[in-house]
Amino acid sequence: MAPSPVLHASATKNTRKNTARVRRARLRLRLLLPPLVLLAMMAMLMLRGYVHSEILADYRVRSEAATDKVPESVLEGGPVIDTRDGRTTSLRVPDHRLVLTFDDGPDPTWTPKVLDVLKKYHAHAVFFVTGTMTSQHPGLVRRMVAEGHEVGLHTFDHPDLSYQSRRRIDWELSQSQLALTGAAGIRSSLFRPPYCSFADAMDNASWPVTKYIGTRGYITVVNDTDSEDWRKPGVGEIVRRATPEGGRGAIVLMHDAGGDRRQTVEALDEFLPRLRAAGYRFQNLSEALHAPSANTPVTGVNLWQGKAWIFLVRVSDSITDGLVVALAVTGVLVLARIGLLLLLSGVHARRARRKGFRWGPVPVTERVSVLVPAYNEAACIEKTVRSLMASEYPIEVVVVDDGSSDGTARIVEDLRLPDVRVVRQPNAGKSAALNRGLALARHDLVVMMDGDTVFEPSTVRELVQPFANPQVGAVAGNVKVGNKDSLIGAWQHIEYVVGFNLDRRMYEVLGCMPTIPGAVGAFRRSALEGVGGMSDDTLAEDTDITMALNRHGWRVVYAENARAWTEAPQSVRQLWSQRYRWSYGTMQAIWKHRRAVVDKGPSGRFGRVGLPLVSLFMVVAPLLGPLIDVFLLYGVAFGPTRKTLVAWLGVLALQGACAAYAFRLDRERTTHLVSFPLQQILYRQLMYVVLLQSWITALTGGRLRWQKLRRTGVVQVPGTVPRQQARGAGVIGGPSDDDTRVRGGDDLVPEPTPARPASDPGTHAGPRSGRVEAGP
Repeated sequence: MAPSPVLHASATKNTRKNTARVRRARLRLRLLLPPLVLLAMMAMLMLRGYVHSEILADYRVRSEAATDKVPESVLEGGPVIDTRDGRTTSLRVPDHRLVLTFDDGPDPTWTPKVLDVLKKYHAHAVFFVTGTMTSQHPGLVRRMVAEGHEVGLHTFDHPDLSYQSRRRIDWELSQSQLALTGAAGIRSSLFRPPYCSFADAMDNASWPVTKYIGTRGYITVVNDTDSEDWRKPGVGEIVRRATPEGGRGAIVLMHDAGGDRRQTVEALDEFLPRLRAAGYRFQNLSEALHAPSANTPVTGVNLWQGKAWIFLVRVSDSITDGLVVALAVTGVLVLARIGLLLLLSGVHARRARRKGFRWGPVPVTERVSVLVPAYNEAACIEKTVRSLMASEYPIEVVVVDDGSSDGTARIVEDLRLPDVRVVRQPNAGKSAALNRGLALARHDLVVMMDGDTVFEPSTVRELVQPFANPQVGAVAGNVKVGNKDSLIGAWQHIEYVVGFNLDRRMYEVLGCMPTIPGAVGAFRRSALEGVGGMSDDTLAEDTDITMALNRHGWRVVYAENARAWTEAPQSVRQLWSQRYRWSYGTMQAIWKHRRAVVDKGPSGRFGRVGLPLVSLFMVVAPLLGPLIDVFLLYGVAFGPTRKTLVAWLGVLALQGACAAYAFRLDRERTTHLVSFPLQQILYRQLMYVVLLQSWITALTGGRLRWQKLRRTGVVQVPGTVPRQQARGAGVIGGPSDDDTRVRGGDDLVPEPTPARPASDPGTHAGPRSGRVEAGP
């Protein structure tokens, strides 16, 4: 039985809905992932800053205060103060017992040396560790426990607790216990407050903290013998100060972190055998007081929370270490690119502008075919074609309408201009349209342009002059932004002048031009046919074909005076769509031509010079660019603010100098550079999102569809006049005038040029038609 048409239609409708739902889900994922990655990166950086005492650290130390509110039993008692259960008890270590205590660790350099000396003499000690150091070096804490030492808390990041609220004190204790649990799987009831020494130094500011610490279940341990090793007085002096008088017991204060502890290690190697020979035993606190161990095992959820903390700290350290390396790479890339651009673009300009420069012995005068692929370009196509008709150089124009639905082909046909042919084809993409035009072109030199671009009268002439050199297979023109009055337009104007045209000068000198812009480029037909014509393997067919020409040994050059004016995207959404396609297409082209890296001859030269430069400057550097802003914000908020700002402003000044130089080379007014600092900050984030999404699309095997940008047709060649004004002045003539479509009152056309006679294929009957100038 045949399926019901109603059921079939319903199934088709459901399939379309499901497909649309999947596409929306993928789009949401690709939109969410970049900010999530940036947020995760910032979170890891903040975590590292917290663990390394760069965030929330408080270095204030209170001066001595009165002691009238401290009980006499505490001031005159021992160094072990127990205020648990609301009672105050003070304990001393028995005679001939020494409890060595080490503060501020564990340190990756000095703690292992201290542990080695203790192990050598079979001595036990107590290590009062900070949460920050424990989080960073958990293996050392595990070693302490494994070798019989006790571990106590010394806060998380060593603040003076007399300045802190109870909430902050609780935080310091809980975070320290979390780190200790994750490192060694234990919990400690011993606590030593920072900046405290003897019991008789307890004052009205520190005593309330000690009482509160007791309510949280901790015993406060100070000391009664201070080696003062932190002063680095010398090995002999440390030993003398650490030695108690008359054989009495003592808690000795030393340090295994906080600076160079070489004297401490050497003093231990002398102190331990000397006092052991005098009858002393070196024990941890619980052993000396014959009390249960202060370190108890942790199990269950608390243990896994601690392990998770240590894992996150390790991840944050690894990620931020990688980010620091990436930041250094980014800085090197930025500086290297600036240096190369300034040096090589200057070489290019001096060479191209020197007096008497010619591409070859004879200027190029042969007729040229101009291919205009067009898809829904009704708003722009008339200006494009009319700008070509104003050309000073003999041309034929082939407009290939690639399945437009807005009457693009009809607009051109109705113009009835000489030497302009319109070819219609079903929608097959830009590459197919260009190949169709190439097959129909009558001449050996072919110029390609976009349907939303307008040429100056001299553009084609300047563009084809490099073909006087038989080694030149393709020529890149100078693309200009025509709608640069908005902020987004001004940013793109800066990008075109600096990021594209200055780059092309550099690449030409290096002999590895990666891209002929689709808006204005010229090719030898033989070169194009030799590489198989335009390919639809990538979304960047202009980059793909240029790389192929380089690999086949053709020279690709840049003609700075061949200017073309294009309409840049006028919204962030359109700009994002365009750069998404460019970035993804560039990555496709790099991958397609990756084997050039191992090739020999011209292909290998391009693969080992051009591909790395394109990858570094067009993919890696923009992807890492936001690191500059992340570290800038972090440095301003938590780091050395002045140094951070000076470094950032220095890099910005270098980039600004490079931009100013590029504007000077292109003879552009520098007024738009006012927005350059803002462009460097905001534009970088957009390029980061674009490149990250391109990576996501590539890694997930996605296929990015062609996205047509909305055009308004506002771009005109500088010096042209509005079309309605021209008609009112009676200057537009020719048989096509009455039938020409006017697409709105602001439609603009170039100043008219007398039409070229259709019967004359090799001459141009316009202004300056009797002369073709040579060379750029």
